[in-house]
Amino acid sequence: MKEPLAQTVLITDYAWADLEIERQIIEGAGFRLSAGPSSPASAETIAQMVREQQPAAILTCWAQVSADAIAASPNLRIVARLGIGLDNIAVDEATRRGVWVTNVPAYCLEEVSDHAVAMILAWSRGLLHFDREVKAGRWEPATARLRRVSTLTCGIVGYGRIGQRTAHKLRAGFGVHVLAHDALPRPADSSVEFVQLDELLSRSDVVVVHVPFTAETRHLFNRSRLALMRPGAFLVNVSRGAIVDTDALIEALQSGHLSGVGLDVLDNEPVVLAALASRSDVILTPHVAFSSDASLVELRHSACQEVMRVLRGERPLEARNAPSLR
Repeated sequence: MKEPLAQTVLITDYAWADLEIERQIIEGAGFRLSAGPSSPASAETIAQMVREQQPAAILTCWAQVSADAIAASPNLRIVARLGIGLDNIAVDEATRRGVWVTNVPAYCLEEVSDHAVAMILAWSRGLLHFDREVKAGRWEPATARLRRVSTLTCGIVGYGRIGQRTAHKLRAGFGVHVLAHDALPRPADSSVEFVQLDELLSRSDVVVVHVPFTAETRHLFNRSRLALMRPGAFLVNVSRGAIVDTDALIEALQSGHLSGVGLDVLDNEPVVLAALASRSDVILTPHVAFSSDASLVELRHSACQEVMRVLRGERPLEARNAPSLR
């Protein structure tokens, strides 16, 4: 006998090799798991999948869960993000329709902060540059223009959980002086110096972006703000690609105003512009700062357990909205 459609859990896309963890949790609890392609489909395709499947829950990694998708299933009770940011989910529409929206806010604190620190070390010690030079047959240590890490001033834009971990690692591990800026009030922290954004940009040798993507943070780093950065500074973005204006960034690199950039995210990923890919002062990774063997297991378990709580009639632990309860 065909299972009731209301028992379906739809996973729109995923960034790992298989769905064994998801199947164990969801099907082990008596629900049906329906999976889209591993790479995210278009918003229209996702909405069509929802119309066909009529899921009670949606798990989504990168795919856009639009207002149309949320409206397409009257059975829908939760949209659970396999990640932190909510910019791919129509949260307002979910709230209006009484649908919970959840995320997993703490699963990759160590990984993303490690990634940011690694990019800073690679830049300051010339690791990628000299790796390429030596492999090309050029052994020229006299060309080194390297930096003592402990003398750097690092500005962290976005002082949430990940920003705080990055600050701690830089300060405690390397003796870096840390400036911080956040649009939200944060608890007092005597180990960092809180300043306004313009001051942070003008005083920092390194700027690390840890802010969420919202309408207010889109192109937060535009031409005028990049121009405020200290000449020769290094920019790290491990947050969302659209927070940095790519055209303005390329101009700042080409003019020599910035000495380099480390990007785990791009505005139009996975498209990589030749103007970035061709530069030796640009470090690029394919949106993997969140990833490790431990973080992915924690992420997948936590997101699935939120779905199970809601489908059992319980409140989720990490709700990001306050829907009118059914």
